[in-house]
Amino acid sequence: MRRGPLRWVLWDVKDTLLRVRGSVGDQYSKEAERWGLSLHPAEINAAFLETYRRYSSRYPNYGVSHGLTGQTWWIGVMRDTLSQCRVNDPALLNTIATNMYQDFCNAEKWEVFPDSKTALERCSSLGLKLGVVSNFDNRLETILRNCGLLSYFSFLVTSEAAGVAKPSPAIFHQALQKCGGPADRVAHIGDHYVYDYLASRSVGIHGFLLDRDNSHKNGDVPQEHRFVSLEDLPSRLQEHMAE
Repeated sequence: MRRGPLRWVLWDVKDTLLRVRGSVGDQYSKEAERWGLSLHPAEINAAFLETYRRYSSRYPNYGVSHGLTGQTWWIGVMRDTLSQCRVNDPALLNTIATNMYQDFCNAEKWEVFPDSKTALERCSSLGLKLGVVSNFDNRLETILRNCGLLSYFSFLVTSEAAGVAKPSPAIFHQALQKCGGPADRVAHIGDHYVYDYLASRSVGIHGFLLDRDNSHKNGDVPQEHRFVSLEDLPSRLQEHMAE
């Protein structure tokens, strides 16, 4: 059966269009320094990784099914991370964590990849409509606006708002409803092999993998489905528009 021409492109955000500037440890240590604390970024990174994994296992998708919000979830992660780094004052922990949650809305906390805006502009110029499907909390709209990316998108689907996270097909089905068309008219690009590439293709979307570190070059992803940068994505999508 002939597939229809492409009309929409769905985008992952973190580590696809932008990433945390420096590292989490760098950002947390700078905030701690404002309060007279000297914490090593490497120690914070290790504590954060352990805490993040624990929270993600115990309270997946920001704990929405446990009555939490993205804000309470992240403040808990940040408090517990700093507690492992010997910050013991409860009031100070809460202040730093709350400040950090709010500060991560600011553009200076994020690095937009050099190829992101050009790819978005080229896709839009082809007549493609763009949307976001991201395992992210409800700050995403503000972050994208502050980073100069929000205007490219017709809609955002975040996992916190959707109540379900990638790789569940349900979050892609929510996005397809917003697209108003069948899956074979839609593409998705993201950096995660399971959450983005396999999950999108499982619902019939044209899934593409952004493989910036070239770690999937051994054949697990067909060459025509894989990019090491976003530069070549628009021309590949244009091929699908002509089908």
